[in-house]
Amino acid sequence: MTQHIAIYARVSSKKQDTRSQQADLDQWIAAFAKDQPIKWYKDKFTGKTMDRPGWKRLESDMTAGKVSKVVVWRMDRLGRTASGLTALFEEFQRLGIGFESLKDKVDLSTAAGRLLANVLASVSAYENEVRSERVLAGQQAARAAGKTWGGSQKGRRLTVTDEQIATVRRMQADGESKAAMARATGLSRPTVYSILAAK
Repeated sequence: MTQHIAIYARVSSKKQDTRSQQADLDQWIAAFAKDQPIKWYKDKFTGKTMDRPGWKRLESDMTAGKVSKVVVWRMDRLGRTASGLTALFEEFQRLGIGFESLKDKVDLSTAAGRLLANVLASVSAYENEVRSERVLAGQQAARAAGKTWGGSQKGRRLTVTDEQIATVRRMQADGESKAAMARATGLSRPTVYSILAAK
């Protein structure tokens, strides 16, 4: 059976596309895999679940022994939980499948790469948990202060913190949706659009 290299790309919503990831992945193919069979797998789905159409097709091909290596733009394109990523790395090794993450410089073919992969998975999960806790804490503090949701009073100027701006821009770079940015920062969608439009 001829095996192929699986290129997996994912964005979080249907309004986004994978072009920002594809340029780097195309360069990797041209440099390291131009003479090898390539198959693309793409999803427009949240990373909080592994139950995604493109991923399910890839998973089926891996189990069938059709995949020699999985390549992603960045590791968080696979998923978000440390336990889920660690289990996936173990599955790659069990099936004899290589894995490479371009932006994270992770290659599971080396001991150092395997160690780094698990460390990055834990850090990514930690950042997501802290962000969620921060949002919840902010919402609770706002409720305690008597704030209600459903729109601000006309003429009232909203205060946006540097941390919220940084979070929005980081999530934009990660390919997250505007709705996800609004939820993570506690800002309205129009405010998120204003931040992204600002130079």
